[in-house]
Amino acid sequence: MCGIVGYVGHQQAMPILISGLKRLEYRGYDSAGIALMTKAGLTVAKEAGKIACLEEVLGDVDCDSTQGIAHTRWATHGEPTKLNAHPHTDADHEIALVHNGIIENYRTLKQFLDRHGFVMQTDTDSEILVHLIRFNYDGDLTAAVRAALSQVEGTYGIAVVSSLHPRTIVAARMGSPLVLGRGDGENFVASDVSAMLEHTNKVVYLTDGEIATVTDTDFEVTTIQNVKIDHPVEEVSWTLDQIEKEGYDHFMLKEIHEQERTLPNAFRGRLNWEEGIPRLNGLNLQYDELRQIKRIIVTACGTSWHASLIGEYMIEELARVSVEVEYASEFRYRSPIIDENTLLLAISQSGETADTLAAMREAKHRGATVVGAVNVVGSSIARESDGGVYIHAGPEIGVASTKAFTHQVMVLALVATLLGRMRHISVQQGQEIISAIYKIPEQVGSILQAEEQIKQIANEYYKANNFLYLGRGINFPTALEGALKLKEISYIHAEGYPAAEMKHGPIALIDKSMPVVVIALQDPVYDKVMSNIAEVRARKGKIIAIATEGDTEIAERVNHVIYIPKTYRLLTPLLSIIPLQLLAYHIAVMRGCHVDQPRNLAKSVTVE
Repeated sequence: MCGIVGYVGHQQAMPILISGLKRLEYRGYDSAGIALMTKAGLTVAKEAGKIACLEEVLGDVDCDSTQGIAHTRWATHGEPTKLNAHPHTDADHEIALVHNGIIENYRTLKQFLDRHGFVMQTDTDSEILVHLIRFNYDGDLTAAVRAALSQVEGTYGIAVVSSLHPRTIVAARMGSPLVLGRGDGENFVASDVSAMLEHTNKVVYLTDGEIATVTDTDFEVTTIQNVKIDHPVEEVSWTLDQIEKEGYDHFMLKEIHEQERTLPNAFRGRLNWEEGIPRLNGLNLQYDELRQIKRIIVTACGTSWHASLIGEYMIEELARVSVEVEYASEFRYRSPIIDENTLLLAISQSGETADTLAAMREAKHRGATVVGAVNVVGSSIARESDGGVYIHAGPEIGVASTKAFTHQVMVLALVATLLGRMRHISVQQGQEIISAIYKIPEQVGSILQAEEQIKQIANEYYKANNFLYLGRGINFPTALEGALKLKEISYIHAEGYPAAEMKHGPIALIDKSMPVVVIALQDPVYDKVMSNIAEVRARKGKIIAIATEGDTEIAERVNHVIYIPKTYRLLTPLLSIIPLQLLAYHIAVMRGCHVDQPRNLAKSVTVE
């Protein structure tokens, strides 16, 4: 969940490492540190708080170095203090290590090291690793790392340097992302390509159980069992401009606005209008295999779970296939019923979400066909699934997901339409859906034109302590996602409910100080939602309605209306979520919150 950057080459290392850390700030962190290889040996500096605090400390440090590692920490074991910040060093100050992940058997390892005279200085599980490497060191740093990791249970992405081995970084991965970058007379290690993209777009993604020995001229990858691995060098298609703010105040606002132009990437080249069918060759499933699927399990976490719920509505209606949406964190710890006719769809923006990855592996072990829907090329889910679909949202820097959500919903709409055409719906209905999909990006753009109106609504309610979001049918998951966005970045307590469930408890909360956001579109349950609105009005709740363009009736019954264009009914979440994203954003800004890096959250959750 934290960030790692490593550099060895011919340039000054410190500015490269600090710049890399800043590009990883979006992942969430509470402290930062750096280890530089200088003529005097290892120089380590670290500090609690933001990277700016670390930079102040570095003003007094000898930074003449062309090699080093750096880290941003998101606390798991031990409070976010300077002492617990990474890098950690051995007692002789000859080995330094940074670590992402959790060492599950660290208590056992600590007892082992205590017996051999090693003294722990921090409250972290990560410090165990550097002492374990020192214990196993016998002149070969890579061999010492390999021996240490063979004793470890848990997840890790690590980078290690030693004054005994200048010009070398040893990196290893198990369950926590790590990528190598190849330059000209310089090489990089990072937990995310964005940290090195300023210098190179040529990368190698490490897979679980691999160790890399990186020098300024080359790198060698082996397994923990010391079997050599030859990975192809890949080129990253993202550009530096795509991970800059481009004039927007926050990455989140930029990414909300980007949806108008990025959504076509999710369906470009995948739609055959004449046959009314999407082409998703990446699934690696033939039409007869798609027809044999009797049950679909979709597993995800957070925002991806909400997108999955929308997919459930789509697939069941269009394909008449039973769909179950499972929290990945729960799925992996029970005994699910799976057979050869079960398809598991794992959805994750990063493709590295620990719970989703574990759920996918469990389903695969039990015989299910497993496909993924991810944003990051080369991620673990992308590599380990039987097939899949990239959502093509481009880099998403804001911790609170926006464009990845709409891209996930779009891809699920393609999957649902494909399965529907295999089983249940006509060419004409497929064409109707495809025609509506083509219009979605332009319609998103028209909603973005109403941002000033949404900002005015935010100004009226940003001091509220609670919000309620209501929706019915396919718009219920949108209500959940709208509430999640608000609570993530503004820290306002918000709940999403099926509108009909309001009277089964939450209605007790409604009074004149309670804003209620209602998704009230002109669909088969419109009259029912209007009845729910009347119930809120009777208790003097303040109503913000998301309504269909042309609906004049609703304006007389609510305090505020935000209109969205008409579209195919199952595609409405792609539009109704846009004003909810903007509302959450502007409320958070007005409350003075750190929008892109909300407290306690991380972009890629790679630990349990």
